[in-house]
Amino acid sequence: MKRSLLLSILVTGACWFLQPAMAQAPSPQQPQAGQPGSRMPGSNPNTSAQTPGITGEPMQRTKADDQKFVRDAALGGMTEVELGKLAAEKGSSDDVKQFGKKMVDDHTKANDELKKVASAQSIQIPDAIDSKHQSRIDKLSKLSGAAFDKAYIKDQLKDHQNDVRDFQNEAQNGADPAVKGFAAKTLPTLQEHLTKVKDLNKGSKTSTTADADRSKQ
Repeated sequence: MKRSLLLSILVTGACWFLQPAMAQAPSPQQPQAGQPGSRMPGSNPNTSAQTPGITGEPMQRTKADDQKFVRDAALGGMTEVELGKLAAEKGSSDDVKQFGKKMVDDHTKANDELKKVASAQSIQIPDAIDSKHQSRIDKLSKLSGAAFDKAYIKDQLKDHQNDVRDFQNEAQNGADPAVKGFAAKTLPTLQEHLTKVKDLNKGSKTSTTADADRSKQ
């Protein structure tokens, strides 16, 4: 009896002593987010997300459409020649007239070079101005004097901004070496045109402001 009682006391004491240790023992659980071996639900541990332009890998360039560039350049060049003729004839300022003559000379030369490139590369180009570009010519042909100068300068500013962008793209990303070379060769001329028409635009704004001030006096 005494022996059984003593054994019971020892077992109870041992359970009481071991209970805190058992409570502190870590239970099996999934690793927390941010710990080694952890991953978000649904993610693949063997892959990692990559963001274009952030991984350090170069962005892939989009190749320019050489044939479209040639067709657009041909239409644009023919239009510039006709608009230049209008400016030389209808412009009210010497600067606009001289700029128009330069457009005729430079774009006629570029058009001839483009025809040679297109022929050698078997790229068909338009032989006449389409309705979209003709509408620009028709609109300006109805104006004269200062009104013509203002509209022509505005048209040339927008058009040459687009031309410089398109020729830069072809020169950098073109696939056909001959077309790409034409774009690179012609680009400086277009950049010169853009600089000149920006100066004309500044002069036009200054003249308009001066006229407005005189009318108030």
